[in-house]
Amino acid sequence: MFTRRSLLKLGGMAAASAALSEKARTLASADYTLDIAPYTVELSPKHSIRTVAYNQQIPGPLLRFKEGQQVTIDVTNHSASEEIVHWHGLFTPSDVDGAMEEGTPMIPAGGKASYTLSPSPAGFRWYHTHTFAGEDLKKGQYTGLHGHILIDPANSSENPGHFDQEIHLTLHDWDGEMIASGDGSMNPVYKFASINGRLLGSGDPLRVKKGQRVLLHILNSSATEQHWIALAGHQFRVIALDGNSVPNPQSVPMLRLVPAERVCAIVEMNNPGVWVLGEVRKHIQAAGLGIVVEYANSNGKPVWQQPESLLWNYHTFAAVNPASVPAGNVIDIPLVFESRFAGHGAPDHWMINGKSWPNTETISLTRGQRYRLKFKNTSSDDHPVHLHRHNFEIRSLPGNPQTQGVIKDVVLVEAKTDVDVEFTANNPGSTLFHCHQQNHMDEGFMMLFRYV
Repeated sequence: MFTRRSLLKLGGMAAASAALSEKARTLASADYTLDIAPYTVELSPKHSIRTVAYNQQIPGPLLRFKEGQQVTIDVTNHSASEEIVHWHGLFTPSDVDGAMEEGTPMIPAGGKASYTLSPSPAGFRWYHTHTFAGEDLKKGQYTGLHGHILIDPANSSENPGHFDQEIHLTLHDWDGEMIASGDGSMNPVYKFASINGRLLGSGDPLRVKKGQRVLLHILNSSATEQHWIALAGHQFRVIALDGNSVPNPQSVPMLRLVPAERVCAIVEMNNPGVWVLGEVRKHIQAAGLGIVVEYANSNGKPVWQQPESLLWNYHTFAAVNPASVPAGNVIDIPLVFESRFAGHGAPDHWMINGKSWPNTETISLTRGQRYRLKFKNTSSDDHPVHLHRHNFEIRSLPGNPQTQGVIKDVVLVEAKTDVDVEFTANNPGSTLFHCHQQNHMDEGFMMLFRYV
């Protein structure tokens, strides 16, 4: 039986022996270059991690595009393993999307490729590796292979409201090992957590001035972990989720980001001092996930104010007066998530509708048709699920069955809950759907949609 591991090996062999497709062709004139290579990230003066990164930096370089303006990105793989770059959240063709399962060729060790994209949609997207890791927590999304993409809208009037400073932040977990959970199955546990590759207190502070409106673009690039973020003495006004403007911007005391989620939020800098922006849960902040925010002419020890509870709900940002939805031809696609215990000392195997990748059912889509994906999570784990090459609208949440207007490409389906999302099939080609936790994806939590 083929596994994801064996399919990846076959994909790499094909890429090494044949030219890449026209849209993922060998090197040509490029607007940007990405070099994949081993790198030692200094999390603090006392803690360094050997990993793989883009352009010898973590996160990788910010790629800033103009919506609809064609760009070419050259990629060279200096690592010892085959690689691939996924353009997460972009409406790309399948053969450049960056998923071997959809048909994008792998880049062999020592190999090169060039990707030509017409960036769309506007907003905060990102790029990252999309390879198998299994129990090797030095590969895949456990590495430093991640970076931000910001696509400026073709119509400049669509830019977010006035802001004085724009800051990009990346949350990541490092130096993991597989530890047995209560039922004996294996899950990753990490020693360190960072913002922009540095532990709390080890990097430069974010320097701000009183009266500024600061726009934060925050990405959770962790392979497996959710993160809750607060900024002591301040609130976040959330204006976009996964790069898509929300219909009801709201100020909240904290943010929750599951793997692959992005939040854009404006912070009014109206409380001078030296503060901590960091993980709400004490043990994760103690592992390093935080950064100092320092006002001009302020000094002293950074201050943290511990929230009493964890607060977050997608519905907060949904349309306040949702429009009545006419009865239309929306086709339901039920997707049931469940696990199979593989024995003590082994990771669980994951299934969609009773089957694990590569034996999961391939579901046919018709261009122009509206579909409702009905997620039912029967397992005891949360699942941040991602649909490639499309956005979807959240339509039903636990406790909020009439949600509208929140557009995303990743949504958390918590344990023992149901969530419904809708999307229009408007980007023909093979389309991957999977849990964005690396260990769940590697153990079968994937399936394909194909247009007919």
